[in-house]
Amino acid sequence: MENNESCDLSFAERIKFYSRPYVRCLLYISGTDNPNNLFTKSLYSKLITSSHLLEDLLDFHGAKNNSNWYFYRELAAAVRHLSLAGYSQKHILNRLVFYDIDRKEDFRKYGEIVLDFINNSLMNLAPVINSEALRLGVYDKLEAYAASHFPDVVTGEKLEYDIDDEDKDQQQDHVVRVANEFISIADDFDTYEFYEAYDLEGLKQLVPAKVNEVSIRRFEMLVHNLQSSFDTYVIHGGFQFGNRRMKQFRSYFSVIFHLLQIMGRFLHFYERHLIEVGYKSIYKEVREKLSTLVSPNLLLDCTINYGLHFVNHYFITGRKVAHEILKENVQKGRIRVPIPRDLGFHCRPSLLVAKVVQKYGGQVEMVVNGDRFDAGSVLDVQWAGGKIQKEKIEAVVFEGDVRALRDIEILAGVNYGEDRMGKGISLPKDLHYLR
Repeated sequence: MENNESCDLSFAERIKFYSRPYVRCLLYISGTDNPNNLFTKSLYSKLITSSHLLEDLLDFHGAKNNSNWYFYRELAAAVRHLSLAGYSQKHILNRLVFYDIDRKEDFRKYGEIVLDFINNSLMNLAPVINSEALRLGVYDKLEAYAASHFPDVVTGEKLEYDIDDEDKDQQQDHVVRVANEFISIADDFDTYEFYEAYDLEGLKQLVPAKVNEVSIRRFEMLVHNLQSSFDTYVIHGGFQFGNRRMKQFRSYFSVIFHLLQIMGRFLHFYERHLIEVGYKSIYKEVREKLSTLVSPNLLLDCTINYGLHFVNHYFITGRKVAHEILKENVQKGRIRVPIPRDLGFHCRPSLLVAKVVQKYGGQVEMVVNGDRFDAGSVLDVQWAGGKIQKEKIEAVVFEGDVRALRDIEILAGVNYGEDRMGKGISLPKDLHYLR
């Protein structure tokens, strides 16, 4: 049988056990006045895991509702979320040399400012946490970790390149799908248009009313799924070799993903721990203490004027790369189909044609006696319909993405989804997405 002695540990014994690695990290941080080269990914990682375990322990034992332990619990949460953001920001800066993105130097400069904010905040928190731990009797004497415990992951060495990094059997369907999904996510993110830096009043109006943890985390999940799909089905390996266009494309949604991670952590900390929502004096007192250690104004500035700004920018420039990839990978074709009988291209047929084109994301044009119209635009198709009616044309040509052309041909075969009186009819199974 297993030794169950650990199950009999008291809260006092457990809090000392789980505080030990956490406090040793903070003693190490407190012991230096120079943050340069202090904060490595291995230090962030140790801070993340130790603070997370400690926070879970405190939550399980009701620290949120105990005035003696509440501040210690909130400090652990602060360390965890700042360290998570710091780990992601450090990762971006480490990998930036491999990212094939525009405005790289601008991005690096502002990224270093954000990392300084995170590191200085952790340095502010460290002595306060150590003092609180002493007050609570969590430890009497502990030895700080040494720098040797937290080596950096980056060196000047490079392992031998002896595995070909090639496209996975030229999986065009997957390439096109990922490019289309990226464009769709980027279009959805356009609701957060960023024109110029926000002042403090603008930041407070924006967060959390329009930009908040829930909305940003949704985009983080979507982009993460996209990156996973790309790595699984499109291309494998690092950033240095292989298809440059694909590497460039991955650079964009990789850097966007990590920026969204940082924003999510900042927003969680701001909304959960810095905004005044509690009515009890202990909540207000702790919030005010945290605000002196981690500046809410600087945190908002980093979240929006750095995070949101560059996510928005890289969605815009990445979308251009996605469109170029679509042009290179979408097969093109040409079909000739009849116009809708009797009523022509009025609202319903025009809408259905546009929906078909929009589903696949490739370019399709409607050609009417030499004039070309964008088949993905309802207004363009209706505009073409006026020309068709005026010139009494009975058939038109569609040119572009063969996937969309196939479905337009099926749609034309059922008179574009309506009877001759203009009433809707059932559509074939292949066009289920139009229902």
